[in-house]
Amino acid sequence: MSFSQELYRDFAILIGQFLKEEFQVGGIVEISASDRDLIAVLRRYFAAQAELESLKAQLEAARQAAGEAIGVFYDPRQNAEHAAELQRSHRLREEMASLMQRAEAWGRAAFGADEHDRSAAEAEPEEWGSFENQADALFGA
Repeated sequence: MSFSQELYRDFAILIGQFLKEEFQVGGIVEISASDRDLIAVLRRYFAAQAELESLKAQLEAARQAAGEAIGVFYDPRQNAEHAAELQRSHRLREEMASLMQRAEAWGRAAFGADEHDRSAAEAEPEEWGSFENQADALFGA
């Protein structure tokens, strides 16, 4: 499992715990549409991951029972009996990669927004500059 997959798995667990605690104590949870989209993406990612793991276990059990070589069994062109399952596993991997890219894009956008908010908060308000100019003029600095 890659670092980003571990990170988003942990993030999804934390979101789930947060929501559970908030509803148990009767709190109101405000989640943006973007956050809801991320949660939906992560839920689908982990559902696809669970389906893929189950499918891989079934395929490997079938391969061992048949006594087939790995290269032959996992080639859909040579294994018509399990071709549909093999193709499904490839589609699940592609879907998981796409979902992870969407989650990572959300994370980059959220990080960028946080950086922008932080830099805006650290910047001096414009009125401070004019106040300083007025004070300099008044006190002769």
